[in-house]
Amino acid sequence: MCLKDRKGKIMFNEKDIIAVNTLRALSVDQVEKANSGHPGLPMGAAPMAYALWAGHLNINPKQSKWINRDRFVLSAGHGSALLYSLLHTAGFDVSIEDLKNFRQLNSKTPGHPEVTHTDGVEATTGPLGQGIAQAVGMAMAETHTAALYNTPEHNIIDHFTFALVGDGDLMEGISYEATSFAGKQELGKLVVLYDSNDISLDGDLNQAFVEDVKGRFEAQGWHYLRVEDGNDLNAISEAIAAAKAHTTQPTIIEIKTVIGYGSPQQGTANVHGNPLGADNWTATKSVYGWEHEAFNVPAEAAELFEEKVTQRGAAAYAEWEKAFEAYAAAEPEKAAALKLAFSNELPADYAELLTLADVDTNADATRNSSSKAIQAIAEKVPFFWGGSADLSGSNKTMNNSSEDFMPESRDGRNIWFGVREFAMAAMMNGAALHGGNKIYGGTFFVFTDYLKAAVRLSAISELPVTYVMTHDSIAVGEDGPTHEPIEQLAAFRAMPNLNVMRPADVNETFVSWKIAVESQTRPTMLVLTRQNVPVLPNSKALAEEGVRKGAYVISPSEAETPEGILIAAGSEVSLALATQAKLKEQGIDVSVVSMPAQNLFDEQSAEYKESVLPNAVRNRLSVEMGSTFGWAKYVGLDGVTYGIDTFGKSAPEKEVLADYGFTVDNIAKVYTDAFNK
Repeated sequence: MCLKDRKGKIMFNEKDIIAVNTLRALSVDQVEKANSGHPGLPMGAAPMAYALWAGHLNINPKQSKWINRDRFVLSAGHGSALLYSLLHTAGFDVSIEDLKNFRQLNSKTPGHPEVTHTDGVEATTGPLGQGIAQAVGMAMAETHTAALYNTPEHNIIDHFTFALVGDGDLMEGISYEATSFAGKQELGKLVVLYDSNDISLDGDLNQAFVEDVKGRFEAQGWHYLRVEDGNDLNAISEAIAAAKAHTTQPTIIEIKTVIGYGSPQQGTANVHGNPLGADNWTATKSVYGWEHEAFNVPAEAAELFEEKVTQRGAAAYAEWEKAFEAYAAAEPEKAAALKLAFSNELPADYAELLTLADVDTNADATRNSSSKAIQAIAEKVPFFWGGSADLSGSNKTMNNSSEDFMPESRDGRNIWFGVREFAMAAMMNGAALHGGNKIYGGTFFVFTDYLKAAVRLSAISELPVTYVMTHDSIAVGEDGPTHEPIEQLAAFRAMPNLNVMRPADVNETFVSWKIAVESQTRPTMLVLTRQNVPVLPNSKALAEEGVRKGAYVISPSEAETPEGILIAAGSEVSLALATQAKLKEQGIDVSVVSMPAQNLFDEQSAEYKESVLPNAVRNRLSVEMGSTFGWAKYVGLDGVTYGIDTFGKSAPEKEVLADYGFTVDNIAKVYTDAFNK
């Protein structure tokens, strides 16, 4: 361990080495007991983690959701044993028994950090690159909430976001997207610690990654620092202090480390993702001078963590509490608004302007209806913000009454995410994790393929973000199969804990937006049309309850029990209604069910499901301009699905729709051929 004199600037001394080695030992003990995990990162990165947590990070384990705490994201989530060791020694609700249950069923210490599982974990990480992108989102949210609620006299939101990343994080494409955005936005309170050890899971890093990291980040507008010795606590601490003082740019600190430091196999891929084994662990302990039993925190180390992490954090929190009291006294309305935003609550009148439309209202695209909803919600909810991946003119995501979010206008509520779909979604997750805001982001529905992995983390992390996905079908027309979604609906409907809403008209769209912003633990994906759709008969009266239940009878049969049922979503509901009228002319009495959200319908009572889809009615036809996968669940073994199980075509909208059979005459024929032979 290297500790050098810094001419009066020493923060750490030889006593701190035992605290660093405690983190290493606890981490290896977890991996060894589980016989599973990644010991290499904790062994090499423990000094930088300790220097940050003991010298700089403002957190309060007894108030772990303190809104002005510094955020720490372990982007290299495979190093979770290090994070759990930090949380335990800092005083979070992570016990020694929890450490002993590392990677075991239902433990607080899963293989990769999960924000919903473990006290003190700020973000779910593991899929490399997403952690740094979430950290960018947190830093973005910090600057925005500070602009909304701080005053010249009261700096209530003022904290840093730190991320620990590895080589793998920086190889992932999402890291380029996110760091480019951070540089453009001058997110100066974002500090990234780069565990630069020249080893990846497969072997030497130079087999796959030989970039000039300094040049890369400086080209993106970042401040770059380097620490040559990853064991030098004071050099690391001084670099962090310099990063914190440089607030006009985000900072990356490249810290040269040795993976698996101290092990006979240090510096090799052998210590990346495998337990050390008893013999190697014994040899390593001799290098550390470690003579303690497994899962032991020596008293000297415990005292250091208590003094330098826990007590220092408690003091910072107490100081902030006093500041907040003065703020609340001087700015009661701002203080109340801040509390509301961080509690994820909406103003009581937030939906006042979302007035449902009459049937004689002009037809309009649901993307336009979504834009109207955005304007209405934004007027009532000051912490509602979002943007688009360079498609705001098409997605209709701009808030017309607000400025753009930029370095010179941090209170702006329009975010220019750029052509960065994946990073956009991950940054939205980070903003939601930070708290104090309701965030949305848009792109074409077909491009959800770029961002699916981040949506998955939204769902796993129970983050109520909103995805505004337009151009939802082959009705895109001339743009052709590359821009016409087919399988995307089925893919996202298969994802747990995600509301996939495909509204049929303006009323269903407004209610879908209500569901999205009211959500506390579930993300929402709004799937919207480019083409105009009419206001449906009965939707003004039925959509409020019906959409919330996922499906409802939008047009009943004349008889109490219908001869058949047409089930549709989105733009195809109006097609189903027209087909119902056509079949009526032929003496066939069917009902029409609008199903904007399959997952919500699945959650309803058996009685409600029976009222919408009576078991006795077996003649069921689903109609949707996408993959038929999943619709069999609703039409049953006797039913028929009509959709598209090939890719689309390039041609004007009406020609494409006709070519694929989405016409009244054809849908009526499909029904009669199937059920009225």
